[in-house]
Amino acid sequence: MSKIYDVIGIGVGPYNLGLAALLEDTELDAVFFEKTPEFVWHPGMLIERMDLQVPFLADLATFADPKSRFTFMNYLYEKDRMFPFFFHQHFQIPRQEYNDYLQWAADQISTIRFGHTVVDVIDQKDHYQVVAEETATGEKVYVKAKHVVMGTGNEPLVLDGMDGFPNEDVMHSSRYLFEKDHLLKAKHVTVVGSGQSALEIFLDLLEEQERQDMKVTLFTRTGGLFQLDQAKFAQEMFTPGYVDYFHQLSLDQRKEALDTLKPLRKGIDPDTLTQLYTKLYHRTAGGENARILIQPMTEVNDIEADEDGYLLHCRQWQEEHDYTYSTEKVVLATGYKPHIPDWFMDRFQDAIEWEEEGMYKVSRDYHLQFKDEREHHFFTLTNLVHSHGAGATNLGLSVHRNVHIINTIAGRTVYKNQEDTSFQQFSMKHFN
Repeated sequence: MSKIYDVIGIGVGPYNLGLAALLEDTELDAVFFEKTPEFVWHPGMLIERMDLQVPFLADLATFADPKSRFTFMNYLYEKDRMFPFFFHQHFQIPRQEYNDYLQWAADQISTIRFGHTVVDVIDQKDHYQVVAEETATGEKVYVKAKHVVMGTGNEPLVLDGMDGFPNEDVMHSSRYLFEKDHLLKAKHVTVVGSGQSALEIFLDLLEEQERQDMKVTLFTRTGGLFQLDQAKFAQEMFTPGYVDYFHQLSLDQRKEALDTLKPLRKGIDPDTLTQLYTKLYHRTAGGENARILIQPMTEVNDIEADEDGYLLHCRQWQEEHDYTYSTEKVVLATGYKPHIPDWFMDRFQDAIEWEEEGMYKVSRDYHLQFKDEREHHFFTLTNLVHSHGAGATNLGLSVHRNVHIINTIAGRTVYKNQEDTSFQQFSMKHFN
């Protein structure tokens, strides 16, 4: 009989990489499949001068095991960067360094098989059979596991009518660095988006904007350039205690809660806003032309090619005013959507419980709720905001999530779950 692993991971981004790191020194047998030939994290957005938005403690392992060899502090030690980091005195770290840290960890983990795309998962009633295709040869590998963890991440979100143009002209923000040389040769670049990525790209273009005949525009749908809420008590919404509370709410209550938490999820890092304002203030000293346009409250509804570049069909929604705007290049910082593989819907759509279209039902321990009772679980790290709240995409809480998954698979406490994690309490159900 062929070997049955305890768990197979599908996809290796930061979340499943953290799971692989925590499993590396346990008795649990695991294997992880990743389609790319090596680990790389958002290569098109590794802009110089930009920091990660969460502190360095939100690494792969610290919240589960500060003594782990996969912590960021051990990375610094191994890379002889302890003293520079100490003198740097910043909780946030450069994105390039975070990517290098993840690559360093991936190189040490024995269970990851890069260059393998999972093309099917078959439910065998007491285990799963995972089919992976090797990119280089096309050869298929068949592996069995008691449990699987789907970490297929997100994919670029491009609205209808905004795709199909040449990549060097109209691109999603995920391709920014790959197309940056084309952008810097243009006379007019328009960035469309309201979040952190849009501001980082806009600021980076301003830093590189050397020609006097180059203009940069930013269209945002939000009412203004509002900063991320980083207040101490607001951050307690990213604690395990709040996840416990959020998960037991009804779907309607969860949706309402997500609306109230938008400043925690959709805002822009205050340091980025400060850098942008400072850049513009210095540039306009002495009455100099800033060569920019920042226009909030604007929706871009369509893109049309013309002889000079592209026409953006826009609407200033507060004034209810429609207009067209001419530009040469467009960067769509329009966010991402969960990537759910076709094989998942083919195999499991009718077997699992759904709360609403596109929102599958997920247990507190992150496994899908099947219509039948089972002990072999299908865990997901993807598409969890509706079930586990704003913290579902938070790097710090990803370790907490992996602890839940590992302990559930092992049937015992392998790693301690943090308790009493906030000064606020959220539920009153235990009071009479």
